[in-house]
Amino acid sequence: MKWIASGMIGLAVAVVLSGPAQAAGDLVVVDGLSVTLEYTLTLPDRTVVESNVGQQPLAFVQGSHHLVPGLEKAVEGMKAGQKKHVEVPAELAYGVYDPEARLKVPRNRVPPTVKVGDVLTRPSDRRPMKVVEITDQAVVMDTNHPLAGKDLVVDLKVLKVEKPSGKP
Repeated sequence: MKWIASGMIGLAVAVVLSGPAQAAGDLVVVDGLSVTLEYTLTLPDRTVVESNVGQQPLAFVQGSHHLVPGLEKAVEGMKAGQKKHVEVPAELAYGVYDPEARLKVPRNRVPPTVKVGDVLTRPSDRRPMKVVEITDQAVVMDTNHPLAGKDLVVDLKVLKVEKPSGKP
């Protein structure tokens, strides 16, 4: 298995639904419905981590665990057009930081230009890992998510709530 360089990981995995969806009207977000939203993710100090405002919206199926738990819970019951400011504690975001979450990889299995501080992604599961130590024989990586241990602040707007295509 080879490792590849990676940038910051997004707030969630976007599931893009294909095919025509039925008009939502005044549906509220509940498990099983398709939701499209825009968001800005910041840290409590107002550092912007990521935003899709003015870009491609995030699309997912509510209840499919594609969002961090605290955000999925906050979206529940919202309607298209509604906005919300959500503070998500680390425990309900990417989890608490685990100082024991380290992985030692043979040096010849990572790009030769890798340096301490780089973030690599394991191809098998696309998990981001930060390089914390390099020796002649091995590279030690922190396997915590880059946002583990951090409280998050999310400003979001629900753009659409729809029944998934193919469902009455």
